[in-house]
This record gives sequence, structure tokens and C-alpha cells, in this order.
Amino acid sequence: MRRLDAMTLAGIILGIGLVGGALILGGNPMLFVNIPSLMITAGGSLAAVLISFGFQDFKNVFGAIRQAFTTDLMDPRELIELFSDLARKARREGLLALEDDANRLDDPFFKKGIQMMVDALEPEMIREILETDMACMSQRHRVGQGIFRTWGNLAPSFGLIGTLIGLVQMLAKLDDPQSLGPSMAVALITTFYGAIMAYMFFLPLAGKLALRSEQEMLLRRMMLEGIIAIQSGINPRILEERLRSFLAPGASRKATEAEREGRPGELLRERI
Repeated sequence: MRRLDAMTLAGIILGIGLVGGALILGGNPMLFVNIPSLMITAGGSLAAVLISFGFQDFKNVFGAIRQAFTTDLMDPRELIELFSDLARKARREGLLALEDDANRLDDPFFKKGIQMMVDALEPEMIREILETDMACMSQRHRVGQGIFRTWGNLAPSFGLIGTLIGLVQMLAKLDDPQSLGPSMAVALITTFYGAIMAYMFFLPLAGKLALRSEQEMLLRRMMLEGIIAIQSGINPRILEERLRSFLAPGASRKATEAEREGRPGELLRERI
């Protein structure tokens, strides 16, 4: 189930609110509305991004935006609980007993790993297949991040181009001193647009997508190690300790232990 990422939404609303409020308090905010400047900055940087990436890559950017504002990643502590329940069931009833559980899992990567384990593939083969899957996923994520990072790097440059165009137009009107001030203001607006686009939207979105990728890779690595461990018949408590090593020390590990003591077996039923 997808959950809204409140931090991303709150950051954008706060940024727009503070900048917009500053413009209103400073005078007439309509002074910062200039269509030609927007065409140069937004349109020019968009054109450069289209040149840099393929059509399919750019079409997937809308899915990347959704990833920045929502998440459906499982809590790593819940994943440890789930693996603990699966390990206990495998020790009691055998690996074949996990086939029904695999068919009810929502995560395709997790489902594939459990199914290969049930099918008695060699651990080396399971690891190779799943690591290849992880590498391909990481590459797809890098493309989405690259689009926003490239756009963020290009937007200020096109803002500078717009400023140069405005300065040239201003210098062409030196015989009219009254027009110099407004012309200079218009020239600088393009730089303003480029900075806002880059540092409030595109580069932060690229950073959030990179964080999402790291979180998902952590979960995938935990799934991989857990699947191999269950196949080897490891003790469930040892499996928990091994997977808990992926978490940050301190409160996260204590919370995991508290959950394990407080509701054994519940996560398996909830997640499948």
C-alpha cells in the first residue's frame, strides 16, 4: 500500500510559501512574472534534457515523481519479523510449505526469491539471479535521478543565458535611461527562475529519489540474505540477528526486539 511522503510535500509547500511570502512582502510580486524569461529558462532547459535522454527514459519520469511523493517500501523491522516467521515455518514444515506464502506476497522480488528457494535452486544461482535483478533496478533508478539532476544543473545555466539576452537588449536601449532599470530587472529574473527550478525542485527531487533507491536496495539485500539463510536451515534467532545488522544501532534494533517479543507470527499473516 502506497503512503504519502509528508516530508517531500511539506518541503515544497514550505519553500513556495516562504519565497512567495517574501515576494509579496517586498512589493509587487507581479514584477517577477515574465513570460519570455520563463520560456528561456524552463523551455530551454527542458529542450536540453530531451536531447540528453531518450524518449522512454523521459516518459518514465512521471513514475519517478510519484516515487518521490509516495512510498510503498516495507519497514525493515517488519521484514525481519516476516523472515523470522518464515524461518520458523520452514523448520517445522519444510521449504515446500512456503510455496503458498510466496504466491501471496506482493513484492515481486521477494516472491521470486522465495519461489526459487522452494524450487530447490542452488544458493549460488539464487544469489546470482537476485543480484542481477538488483543491479538492473539500481540502473533504472539512476536514470530517473539523472534526469532531475541534469535538469537541475541546466536550469541555472539557461537562467544565465536569459540574463545575457536581457543585458544585450538593455545595452541596445542606452539612449533611453528610463528603460535601463526595468530592462535590468527583467534580465535578472531569468537567473531567479533558474535558481528556483534547480534548488527548490529538481536537485532536491533527485536527492529524494537517490534516498528511495538506497532504501529499496537495503530491503532487497536483506531479502536476499534472508532467503539464502532460510534455505540453509539457519536458526530463526540467528537469522534475526544477522538481518538486524542491516539496521542502524540503537533504537531501531531495540524496537525490532520488542516487536519480536510482543507479537510473534503476526507479521507473516499480515503481510501475506
